[in-house]
Amino acid sequence: MHSVFVVLLGIAGMCFGWFVYSRFIAERIFRLDPEFVTPAHEFSDGVDFVPTNRYVLWGHHFTSVAGAAPIVGPAIAVYWGWAPAVAWVVLGTIFFAGVHDFGALWASNRHKARSIGVLSESVVGARTRKLYMVVVFLLLLMVNSVFGVIIARAFVNTPSAVFPAWAAIVVALVIGQLLHRRFNLIALCIGGVAALYVSIYVGDLMPLELPAMFGLAPQANWILILFLYAAVASMLPVWVLLQPRDFINGVQLFLGLALLYGAVLLVMPDIAAPAFNDRLGESAPSIVPLLFVTIACGAVSGFHGIVASGTSSKQLDREPDARFVGYLGAVGEGSLALITIVAVTGVTLAATTEEWHAMYSEFGSAGAASFIQGGANLISSGWGLPVGVAQTMLATMVVLFAGTTMDSGVRLQRYIIQEWGEIYGVPVLGNSVLATALAVGACLLLAFGAGGASGAGGLVLWPLFGSTNQLLAGLTLLVLTVLLMKLGRPAWYTMAPMLFVLVMSFSAGVVTLNQLFAAGNYLLVGIGAIVLGTSVLVMLEAASVIVSLRNGESRQAAA
Repeated sequence: MHSVFVVLLGIAGMCFGWFVYSRFIAERIFRLDPEFVTPAHEFSDGVDFVPTNRYVLWGHHFTSVAGAAPIVGPAIAVYWGWAPAVAWVVLGTIFFAGVHDFGALWASNRHKARSIGVLSESVVGARTRKLYMVVVFLLLLMVNSVFGVIIARAFVNTPSAVFPAWAAIVVALVIGQLLHRRFNLIALCIGGVAALYVSIYVGDLMPLELPAMFGLAPQANWILILFLYAAVASMLPVWVLLQPRDFINGVQLFLGLALLYGAVLLVMPDIAAPAFNDRLGESAPSIVPLLFVTIACGAVSGFHGIVASGTSSKQLDREPDARFVGYLGAVGEGSLALITIVAVTGVTLAATTEEWHAMYSEFGSAGAASFIQGGANLISSGWGLPVGVAQTMLATMVVLFAGTTMDSGVRLQRYIIQEWGEIYGVPVLGNSVLATALAVGACLLLAFGAGGASGAGGLVLWPLFGSTNQLLAGLTLLVLTVLLMKLGRPAWYTMAPMLFVLVMSFSAGVVTLNQLFAAGNYLLVGIGAIVLGTSVLVMLEAASVIVSLRNGESRQAAA
């Protein structure tokens, strides 16, 4: 089968989601108001609350939520076959991720840009806020730790990506200053992307390798450097680095997607992988429920709700922009997940089905490296670029998006620690430097605690990250459902995906805990048990509110 048919099917579905389904949700369910004064204007402070052009904000939101997960997850999940992976990505984008991301942004915007965790207090109850914030903090802890390990590993495996990855920060700082001075956005976009691609070419000619230092392996040193950078970046005003970096990375991702999708149309490669893999290993996990947490970002992700309500809602210029930023951001990520599936299942990665089975002999035996290799071969075949340059470009893309996720993730962790200071009357936690130091310190402890002194085994966090991430997505949809019910609006459009996600993610969480316990990883068992227990308490709190609301409706109807 030609991969072009998979691409056309997926794009057609996502176009339906954007042009039809998201418009229905915007007009009939969320009822966006162009006259509503957004928190970005109401609380404008030039640091966190900054009214932002919707294209720039989309770039920030898209690249903050994209990260490495929509590449790593699908690249692993095709082990079960390409058909279930494609189905979950496409349907998840349309009916799950789009509504989840859009809804979190809308709800936060309507409540003074409060995070979903804080918003849960007014929607469900005071106790729910405290419980919810525990889940959010633990998820951010895993996101930042996982992505720090992924970037460090990419730097070690692809040293040609080191120079362009750090050059992109310099480019973003310059663009941020010029944007702040009202320079032309299109000119800055062209100049910034050109500078980024020049740095990719230089990186291919000048690979940089970090030596072992201070008794630590190169990967461990990269992890320390990355978190030092993330700490500084997370305390800067959003317009200085966060917005311009995310915007220019968003444009770069758009161009990368154009090259990949264009190459598919030019080459029309066959799919080497089976639609459904009937040669699974004895130790392979069951496709249900593990598929639905292995592919998280790209189908639905709780982390998106944190970003939407944590940073994006503070920059929303007009309420109707929430559809463009939230739903279209989910479509962009779904497009990345879809082309990842094509890159790791086509003949550009494995020439025959037997060769593909050899590469995917066990669950988790392939990941981001497979995407870089398969995608580079695809681009080289379609556009004639040298394979080395294409590999550097894709490796840089993975690193940049994981890096922007870390920037936003550490900032969001700081917000939560500061909120805890307010809740529990510990004013010292309100200090941004201390809160950031605590956030980064916790991430480093987890990255090295799970991965050893070298950090090399840090990706053991991935299964637990997946189930926790999806649990949070279900809880966010739960908060949105209660909110819609209180407003007297149809709630099935959030309730149906909420029920599905909660069942699958909770089941996957139980499976993952059993695996971690059998492996003797008691640190992660403890974290996972806290996540599952806290999630159950949040669900019970929300269920009681839903029952009360439905009983009230029944009494009103009877009267």
